[in-house]
Amino acid sequence: MYAVQSTSTLRRARGALRSGRLRERVGGTVLLLGTCSLLTDISSEMVSAILPLYLVATLGFSPLQYGLVDGIYQGASALVRLAAGFLGDRFKRHKLLASLGYGLSAVCKLGLAVVGGAWAGLSAIILLDRTGKGMRTAPRDAMISLTAPEKDMGLAFGVHRAMDTAGAMIGPLVAFGLLAAAPEAYRTLFLISFFVAILGLGVITLLVREPQEREEKPADAEKPDLKAAAKLLKGTEFRALTIAGSALGLATASDGFIYLMLRDRIDFSDSLFPLLATGTAVLYMVLAAPLGRLADKIGRGKVFIGGYVLLLAVYVLLMTPSAGFVSLLLVLGLLGTYYAATDGVLMAMGSRYVPEELRGSGLALLGTATSIARLLASVLFGVLWTVVGVQAAIALFAAGLVVAMALAVRGLRIAHA
Repeated sequence: MYAVQSTSTLRRARGALRSGRLRERVGGTVLLLGTCSLLTDISSEMVSAILPLYLVATLGFSPLQYGLVDGIYQGASALVRLAAGFLGDRFKRHKLLASLGYGLSAVCKLGLAVVGGAWAGLSAIILLDRTGKGMRTAPRDAMISLTAPEKDMGLAFGVHRAMDTAGAMIGPLVAFGLLAAAPEAYRTLFLISFFVAILGLGVITLLVREPQEREEKPADAEKPDLKAAAKLLKGTEFRALTIAGSALGLATASDGFIYLMLRDRIDFSDSLFPLLATGTAVLYMVLAAPLGRLADKIGRGKVFIGGYVLLLAVYVLLMTPSAGFVSLLLVLGLLGTYYAATDGVLMAMGSRYVPEELRGSGLALLGTATSIARLLASVLFGVLWTVVGVQAAIALFAAGLVVAMALAVRGLRIAHA
């Protein structure tokens, strides 16, 4: 949508990334956190890439049942994220809370190797793993926001998301290679995942420093409290951005549903299913930093809304007759570009409207609102698929996304994004 008008800007952004000035532009903390996220996502995606197929094809879950599980999977971290963001602000211990979150997720990988095939045990471990994700997300984003220059905030989040997504791309490839060589080696896969997660934990605990406030506060200055955090939504700009993100989240079908629809429409081996996530991750990884930089230049709201235009194109493709692997490649490419244009950019927009002393709480509040919206979207899509069929479900979500984009455009104008 905006690439044609801004080709030179995007080219300059790519040039900046290729130059040796990246560390100076975004800071060493951002790169170290990106390395930690890269290793952690390799570990996580080794396990989660096959989850939709495993639940539906192996355990026989209906779309409604999968929607409930997927909603819990996406939303379990929401309230924990909010608490972790507030505690990080309150005690100025963003690194500690993020490290605890990474550590909990690492232990869960070991738990998967021990628990075996018991569904109750697997569910509990998945819930704990998502709790760990919730604990680390807001403090980590707060550290990025507190150490990166404001003028390069979009680039900083884009660089981090690119490194994070590189892990999301590598993880399914490792899982595919391992299971192709040894189809029943699930415990081995879980153990390898655990050791990779420990490497990521080592990066943040040993190499990352707690960020310092840019402005010295008086010794008797009040610490952030829950009332101050709650008042963030009274700010017109931040409230408008939170509502816009939540409205768009309510019309966002999860990746798992999109991949299951591709599987139903295109005849390919189930062994290739984990590679769908890798296909999405490739463009996300390549474009996250350039699109973040582009957002800094032309307006973060424009790039953000442009990303949802691409998601709408994904829905349209899923409603039209399949062109085989051409359709598959188009869907994966559009989906990856959509993530690159929205994920980090939303956090960069949120950073603009939140004071430093409440940065963790504010970004957690924004992330929690959108996560809860996506939880509801997963449940709703599962219900619609079960009751009216998958084509009607995707058509209704497309219509809802058009309405949500209209609301978001108006909200972002209010926020001057």
